[in-house]
Amino acid sequence: MKVYEFGKKSAPALLLLPGTCCHWKGNFGRVIPLLEKDFRVLCVSYDGFDETENTEFPTMLEETEKTEAYIKEHCSGHIHGAYGCSLGGSFVGLLAARQNIHMDYGILGSSDLDQSPVAAAKLQTALLLPLLYPFIRDGKFKSRILQKKLQKRMGQTEAYVQAFMDMLGGGRPYVTMESCKNQFYSDLITPLPDQINVPGTEIHIFYALKMGKK
Repeated sequence: MKVYEFGKKSAPALLLLPGTCCHWKGNFGRVIPLLEKDFRVLCVSYDGFDETENTEFPTMLEETEKTEAYIKEHCSGHIHGAYGCSLGGSFVGLLAARQNIHMDYGILGSSDLDQSPVAAAKLQTALLLPLLYPFIRDGKFKSRILQKKLQKRMGQTEAYVQAFMDMLGGGRPYVTMESCKNQFYSDLITPLPDQINVPGTEIHIFYALKMGKK
């Protein structure tokens, strides 16, 4: 795991955590220049998803422990805020619940925080991975049906679909299937408390309206 730093070290620290199988630049590349004016931006690049390393994603808890160790060493155990996109929101929840470091604000963006029994998680992973992984590796779906649907959607809302693809980070042949499997599966089975209430920490959660009542 790597943490890329931007901005002045004296500024309030803001931790950015990418989404499922995403590249940190794809998620945050456009906003970092805006944030670094006011914050010391710490952008996490997960094991297995950084092109400069030969690693594989282990588990959510192991990656959380590495993040905590970095914050303790480089920020004296305290950050101003943490923002997690999708899967990154699970990390924000874990960092808050474990209370090994302190954040003033935790922000979750479109994070479902779903948890599943082991058997159900294994089934979901086994069904999704063959569809998702070729897209992560090559930047396109192996399934002709899915690729045609993507191209059709591109014709209807090109800018939106392109923004989504850019967010994932394009084709990344260095990402292994094992990293994708471990990340998706361990997110489903890593427990979070039903109630997380940490003194001195405010949690803000953002969802798109079309995600529905849940």
